[in-house]
Amino acid sequence: MKKITFLSVITAAFLFLFSSCMDDLDTVPLDDTEVTAAEIFEDPDAYRQILAKLYAGLAVSGQEGPAGMADISGIDEGFGQYLRGFFYHQVITTDEAVIGWDDETIRDLVYQSWTPSDIFIQAMYYRIFYQIALANEYIRQTTDGLLDDRGVTGDLREEVEVFRAEARYLRAFSYWHALELFGNVPFVTEQDPIGAFLPEQTTESDLFEYIESELLEVIPLMKEARTSEYGRVDRAAAWMLLAKLYMNAELYTGQARYADAITYLEELFAAGYSLEEEYQHLFMADNYLADSEIIMAVPYHGIETQTYGGTTFIIKASIGGDMSVGDLGVDDGWGGLRATPQFVELFEEDDPRALFFTDGQSMEINNLGDFQNGYAVTKFTNLDRQGNSGSNLEFVDTDFPFFRLADAYLMYAEAVLRGGGGSESQALEYVNAIRERAWGNDSGNISSGNLTLDFILDERGRELYWEGHRRTDLRRFNKFAGDQYIWSWKGESQGGLGTSERFNLFPIPDADVTANPNLVQNPGY
Repeated sequence: MKKITFLSVITAAFLFLFSSCMDDLDTVPLDDTEVTAAEIFEDPDAYRQILAKLYAGLAVSGQEGPAGMADISGIDEGFGQYLRGFFYHQVITTDEAVIGWDDETIRDLVYQSWTPSDIFIQAMYYRIFYQIALANEYIRQTTDGLLDDRGVTGDLREEVEVFRAEARYLRAFSYWHALELFGNVPFVTEQDPIGAFLPEQTTESDLFEYIESELLEVIPLMKEARTSEYGRVDRAAAWMLLAKLYMNAELYTGQARYADAITYLEELFAAGYSLEEEYQHLFMADNYLADSEIIMAVPYHGIETQTYGGTTFIIKASIGGDMSVGDLGVDDGWGGLRATPQFVELFEEDDPRALFFTDGQSMEINNLGDFQNGYAVTKFTNLDRQGNSGSNLEFVDTDFPFFRLADAYLMYAEAVLRGGGGSESQALEYVNAIRERAWGNDSGNISSGNLTLDFILDERGRELYWEGHRRTDLRRFNKFAGDQYIWSWKGESQGGLGTSERFNLFPIPDADVTANPNLVQNPGY
């Protein structure tokens, strides 16, 4: 198959369910028509089907597509989708983008002026912990003892053991998002009881150590790098996540771990990944063909995985003004997302990665609500390499690349510059390989004297924009909150203002702090 088909299965009978006012990690009472976990797993196919639900939780918003039977409530289902919420927090809070809509508190994310009652922050928080709860239950139901009791043996037993490792990876992946976005969060694993209890709060350093230990344990249990079917994670994804964790380790623990980042990046490089020949191919309707570079993706299909979040949101919210919807392979545009002028200025004039629509658009954003204020971004499209639209004009086929090789190359170069070891000449070679791919020749290459940390931050912006890395990068460089770097509409000012350092972390939602006396709010909120 081109991609995993995310099967619809009845999981509500045994999985934790969350609302926007999650009082605790309690289960929801169900009527007699629902089935139990024990009954579900009597079917050998259930192990794969429920695993598919764990993956689908990153891609769609509920049990039906594009809407219906939402996984979390209290917010419009499209707004509450995992990847869309991730984009809000990692992209529009930075210089990469603004959003001109005025729904609820969404502009507070642009302004860096959010509060603990912000509905979009709540939705992302509950999305993360919904995913963690799903993974916890899957892991709880796949212990050796339960598999023995169900008579699971042979090839199925081996397969389920790999599935379980993937579920542990996906839990670590969401806990990494919890760590990066919220810092000190409630902590629950499969070892905790099912039912009403109040989770204890963990610290950033303890959560870091937990994620690290989980990944190190599951790596040998996962499939070899580049051997899984497209859309599933393997050892390469775990190496990449470890390296990501180590790159920001000093923020979480106070201790730099750049040498460890290099160790696992080198494991990744040895797996045989290579850069996709054309930059734009990575963001098109058939970008599954770019699996030589893409290490972890959230797959989409315009018919099979429909959502108002995900890449449908990224592409459609980028279209407005004088733009033609056909140029991006969809049926309409939502007129929301544009780039800030400061971000546009990061690009050299001839950089082919500067995929901006400028006709009728001003670079300056004097009026946040006017789509034609600010350059539109055409990086993601629903067109394939031949220029054909995806399977559906309303919902796109374009996958979202969470991790890819170019990112790993830039991480290696930065870790070398920060004293993590490695080779400076190799770092320069990796950076120039990325730039040669962009320009099609060596005219964009840099010399060793140009390879500085400031250059790396800018190059990460140019190469990886709108892929969900910018906030994490700016935090590492101490340029996110505060006044070290100012961009348009930061601080709720057209010209930009400094903001409080408290905005380096998002607040734990008020509802959770009120309900759970074990939780202490992040400083400054």
